[in-house]
Amino acid sequence: MNWANRLTAALVIFLIAGLTDFIDGEIARRYGDITNFGKLMDPLVDKIMVAAAFISLVPLKAVPAWAATTIVARDFLITGLRLMASAKGRILPAESLGKQKTSWQIVTIIFFLALLSIAELHHANGTPTWWLRAWGEAGPVLIWITVALTIYSGLGYTWRNRELLAPDQ
Repeated sequence: MNWANRLTAALVIFLIAGLTDFIDGEIARRYGDITNFGKLMDPLVDKIMVAAAFISLVPLKAVPAWAATTIVARDFLITGLRLMASAKGRILPAESLGKQKTSWQIVTIIFFLALLSIAELHHANGTPTWWLRAWGEAGPVLIWITVALTIYSGLGYTWRNRELLAPDQ
């Protein structure tokens, strides 16, 4: 593989991973093959994939470090909450708002990887105006929406499961 096309490869790998995760979830729901293992591990794997992507986008100046840190921290905290629930014999499945948050995170990641891939593939032709506007105007809007939804969903999820945080009697 030509290392000059590594961002395009990252985009393709991310898309394939996301698609297979989606198909796996659809199959499990359609055939009623949802397990406690799946309820725990599927969101965890999603978090690892998203965290790795956001962290990787920081040195490329696509995502500010504060945004990636916020996203990763929220996901670690929710994973900790799920582990606390698991220790008490409970499984906390993903909620609708959390799935929407993940969708926005994935859209944001694909947006930046696609722009980086386009820049990588057409490097010799210069940077078109539309690309600069997408990067400089649409990109920050996506980041703010993603971060806001990440914080909001994390606070809501924690609030709805706050009894897990109470000291043991």
